[in-house]
Amino acid sequence: MVDSARLRQQTAKLLTVLAVAACYYATARLGLLQQLVRGQVTPLWPPTGIALAALLVFGPRIWPGIALGALAVNIMIGPSVLPVLAIAVGNTVAPLCSYWLLRRSDFRNELDRLRDALALVFLGALAGMLISATVGTGTLVLADAIPAEEFWRTWSVWWTGDAMGVMVVTPFLLVVRRFRRPSGIGPVRWAEAVALGVCTLAVTLLATEARASLLFLVSPFLIWAAFRFGRAGAACCALGVSTLAILAAGRMAGPFAHHDLLTNMVTLQAFNGSTALTALLLAAVITERNSTYREIRRLCTQLSEKVTRQDP
Repeated sequence: MVDSARLRQQTAKLLTVLAVAACYYATARLGLLQQLVRGQVTPLWPPTGIALAALLVFGPRIWPGIALGALAVNIMIGPSVLPVLAIAVGNTVAPLCSYWLLRRSDFRNELDRLRDALALVFLGALAGMLISATVGTGTLVLADAIPAEEFWRTWSVWWTGDAMGVMVVTPFLLVVRRFRRPSGIGPVRWAEAVALGVCTLAVTLLATEARASLLFLVSPFLIWAAFRFGRAGAACCALGVSTLAILAAGRMAGPFAHHDLLTNMVTLQAFNGSTALTALLLAAVITERNSTYREIRRLCTQLSEKVTRQDP
């Protein structure tokens, strides 16, 4: 009986590892559609978001799936065996370090506190992904896959892509995992959700296609999503807005036209970072406020019941 239970446990672990590897590989192929440097450096790398979300949900024991997925992707795009191994190691160590930093900061997967949103952006995305960008770009330079003078240009795209994967994919996965369809929601509420989605996409398309800098126009819709639909609405809107901005930057269209790659990556990182912060921070603050309100109501109810029982 013990051996059978252990076998089932090991089988479940193996399947989970393989599922993470498969998701990593599949989303990596999608990310490579937007490659900007040497066919393998892209401004959006969804696998980092999947890797960090998997670590936060399943724990560090899932790291072989990340390593396997990273190795499978990089083997196909080169440049050679040793550089591929080094890049795969960097892609594995980066989310592990982000996971460690988040756990050290008492991060909660529910994203229901202001500190959780700040930790995910600054520790999980911006700090942790410095490792993969530096290791990957340095490896390409040492392997003569790119010239040394292209280091910072390539590094900026690599860091932006990995950080964007964490900022927009990880919170979306963490929120969706816990999402339950609310009961008692009327047609007006559903109509509002549809209107929010359509308006957000329309304004983002306008902002990313216009030559003038109109990216600030998306902010009211992020606020709308956070206030009316909480973490789920904020995460979905942030994902849609950031994805459209990344696609525009990859085409060098709209506000990203007539600028060099490094400038575009700095602009994109600043915009998507502010987008993620606006959505996640507002949603976290509203969640904290609602939790505090419910706790106050609970305490008031308890106090009222005690007073009622003591009243002669």
